[in-house]
Amino acid sequence: MSPPRPSEPRIAPLAAEDMDDRQRQLMEQVGLGGPTVNIFATLVRHPGLFRHWLPFGGKLLAGRLPARDRELLVLRTGWRCRSEYEWAQHVVVGRQAGLSDEEIARVAEGPDADGWDEGDRLLLVAADELHDDACITDATWAALAARYDEHQLVEVPMVVGHYHLVSFTLNSLGVPLEDGAERFPDGGA
Repeated sequence: MSPPRPSEPRIAPLAAEDMDDRQRQLMEQVGLGGPTVNIFATLVRHPGLFRHWLPFGGKLLAGRLPARDRELLVLRTGWRCRSEYEWAQHVVVGRQAGLSDEEIARVAEGPDADGWDEGDRLLLVAADELHDDACITDATWAALAARYDEHQLVEVPMVVGHYHLVSFTLNSLGVPLEDGAERFPDGGA
């Protein structure tokens, strides 16, 4: 079991009234149309980095991988990194992409859980291999290559790598969950 995550923010989300003009302008680009999400209100404290990170993350969210497949990769990465904030955000996105609540809960059990079809299991294996060894094995790559085109194949490790970066940052900064956010199933990893 990993050590506990910070119980309080190490760098707190920036309140809207405390943002300067540049930060407000960057937050407008996010276009949430509702309450500020803590990840953005925290990361906007570094406006230069935030400005360059947003388009990259947005490109992966609108990439060539089917949204459901991408969300399996993201959820498994959030689970393996023990990033409850990442998990909570992508439970919502995963549902929008067509994942059932039962499938989302099963992500925590991993690729060997009963009920996965071969394609879904393969994505979870790829995420685990990247997490454990920073490389997809030849066998897994060959199976992915039979399913995806070249652009999608590039996106698989990019998605997992990006959400490692995000999970590491969320965990280390102690970004707090929003009220009512989905918690890890059964108490977490």
